[in-house]
Amino acid sequence: MRSGYGFRGGFALMKTPNYRQQAARRRLMVICAVLGLALASGLIGTLTSPKAAVVAKITTGPFSYFPHQ
Repeated sequence: MRSGYGFRGGFALMKTPNYRQQAARRRLMVICAVLGLALASGLIGTLTSPKAAVVAKITTGPFSYFPHQ
């Protein structure tokens, strides 16, 4: 039986992640990718949106999508 006080030299071998750990890692990567895409699109949307002064002059009503006769 080995003694717990003995000197162990060298690097310990790493265990290969099991299927559950790999699935959790993939799920986390997908969630991070979706959140990153949402953040990037929100940033692009705020940078390309018109200024507040221009938006205040535009008036829309319930019939603004129909052509005027």
